[in-house]
Amino acid sequence: MRGFLLAGCVLLFAGGMAQTVSIKKIELDGEKVIVHYDLDDSNPNNEYQVNLYASKDKFSAPLTKVKGDIGEEVKPGADRKVEWNLLQEYGNYKGKISLEIRGKVFVPFVKLKNFDTKKSYKRGNSYDLTWRPGNTNPIHIELYKGSQRVGGELNHPNNGAYALSIASSVKPGKDYRIKITDSKRSDEIVYSEYFRVTPKIPFALKLIPMLAVVGGAAVLAGGSKGSAEKGPVSIPYPNFPGN
Repeated sequence: MRGFLLAGCVLLFAGGMAQTVSIKKIELDGEKVIVHYDLDDSNPNNEYQVNLYASKDKFSAPLTKVKGDIGEEVKPGADRKVEWNLLQEYGNYKGKISLEIRGKVFVPFVKLKNFDTKKSYKRGNSYDLTWRPGNTNPIHIELYKGSQRVGGELNHPNNGAYALSIASSVKPGKDYRIKITDSKRSDEIVYSEYFRVTPKIPFALKLIPMLAVVGGAAVLAGGSKGSAEKGPVSIPYPNFPGN
């Protein structure tokens, strides 16, 4: 990291004059580069897609080792911050580098609403998905387990509603997510967060009746065995008076 020099930073936005942005400062913090900026917008409900670029590749592709107020759905406000891990992106880089932030008003073709990825979803059930449409293109709604497609529907109308069916045959796991793609623009993709799929009837509840039957059989078997070992039981005659 020694010898690293920031040449400057430019922030570009596509949009009207209602949006303004000002770079407050750029600082080095260990292996991180931190860019501070203000984003003012007369419409506080607007959301922005913001990416950070570097001169090393002639600003051709967004940097990936970033976090903070970067990516999609960045809201307007003061003291927005982007952290870039230079070491992870470029290794032990030395020399001069320029940074550039580009942004535009972000209008997603879909935006999922009220989909709780913290709860578990049971296989064999259907769940209602709702979203805010951003255009009228048909969409592909697909359920993935890791990188494997396990269900879904192609060319569904972008009408804001879909019943997601989770087949009984899918395996339980916590690496499921929903992939939604604009059918006419394959690079426009929205993913849900990962969520868990569980059996319709928990394994413990299936096990309890089986244990009860096995336990009952053991009692019956034990009783029969005891009677067989002891043989017939003699009942003594009662002692009558005078016997």
